[in-house]
Amino acid sequence: MRIDVVSLFPDFIRQSADVGVVGRAQQRELLQVETWNPRDFAPDRHRTVDGRPFGGGPGMVMLIDPLRAALAAVRDAAPEPVHVIYLSPQGSRLTQGRVEALANMPRIAMICGRYEGVDERLLDNEVDEELSIGDYVLSGGELAAAVIIDAVGRLQEGALNDVQSAQQDSFSDGLLDCPHYTRPVQHDVWGGVPEVLLSGDHAAIRRWRRKQSLGRTWLRRPDLLTQRALDDESRALLDEFRREYSRPNGAVDNGRRNKN
Repeated sequence: MRIDVVSLFPDFIRQSADVGVVGRAQQRELLQVETWNPRDFAPDRHRTVDGRPFGGGPGMVMLIDPLRAALAAVRDAAPEPVHVIYLSPQGSRLTQGRVEALANMPRIAMICGRYEGVDERLLDNEVDEELSIGDYVLSGGELAAAVIIDAVGRLQEGALNDVQSAQQDSFSDGLLDCPHYTRPVQHDVWGGVPEVLLSGDHAAIRRWRRKQSLGRTWLRRPDLLTQRALDDESRALLDEFRREYSRPNGAVDNGRRNKN
């Protein structure tokens, strides 16, 4: 997969994409991340990329022509069709489902806005989709681009050493992930690991993990449960979690972890 990013701060994009899972994905040639600075496409000697907004008001607005020329270069850089995304707090909320859809595309390009945003005419004519990573405002789209690069890059086949890592992530099946534990088995301050995880009984472990996933979603993100239909087993496991949670000493304060 190829990801092109149009940004006034290309070094930030390159540095964030060169580490961790995404960096390894690039080394394995599973992912290609390229950056384009709109200043390189500005027609004047000052490399101007912004102007005052018509109608007055604070801030500056990014100009059409440098961005349009940068996108033309993006499209000419590879033969595959490119899906162009503008990163904006006004966009659709990014979800794991949307990430999975983007990860299956051959190419995406992201425009990182700055200042007061981008001339609306460019958005109307050059952008396929606007995306937001949350209901808050950042100084620019670079952090959002880094988030999407990481989320999409780790889903490329072979990027993760264990394919089940992605399959078991929070939101992958519409639920939050279950709790995880590692050594030591018995911690001198915070106690032990749930016994079922040490039992070797794979069916019991699967059932426990499913119950904790359902319960954690019910406690922390109940809205997610209203968006999906539960099968009979899942409904029974969730009811069981609720009963255990309501018992005295049945759970750690704030519902962070069920003891059973």
